[in-house]
Amino acid sequence: MSKRNIVLVGFMGTGKTVTGRVLAKQTGMKLIDMDSIIAERQNQTIPEIFAQKGEPAFRAMERELTRELSQQNGLIISTGGGIVLNPDNIADFEKTGLVVCLKASPETIFQRLEKDTTRPLLSGDKKKQIEGLLAQRKPLYDAIKHSVHTDGLSDEQTAAPILKLYALES
Repeated sequence: MSKRNIVLVGFMGTGKTVTGRVLAKQTGMKLIDMDSIIAERQNQTIPEIFAQKGEPAFRAMERELTRELSQQNGLIISTGGGIVLNPDNIADFEKTGLVVCLKASPETIFQRLEKDTTRPLLSGDKKKQIEGLLAQRKPLYDAIKHSVHTDGLSDEQTAAPILKLYALES
């Protein structure tokens, strides 16, 4: 039987990539970072794609990659924070994988992203931007069946309940 995917969704700075690395190491499954794949395929950074092609073009690329990845098995998939903006993305991922939303408080996210200059949606007052975007997307993140709050957890502590859930659901 083929292994189901583990799909990590959540706001930027909630730990999707670092948790994905831990899960990949512990399961032997391949980690796919969606933003990295899109950047590689476009031969541009995510901020360059946003600046030159716009957010709608980026979301279309993200949608296409979602379709592609949801056809595969045995992957740890770290999504971009805005993947939830299109409900079809989540529906596709749920067909072949365990979808887990990582959550963190606005304060934790701000601490983690304070010095990060690679986030196209955070310009100007980062704290205000984080709070606004998080409030907008909260209902979408809350609609995900499984979630882990990452405030104060190590990467391994975040991965542990996901592995338990994966074992139960596989």
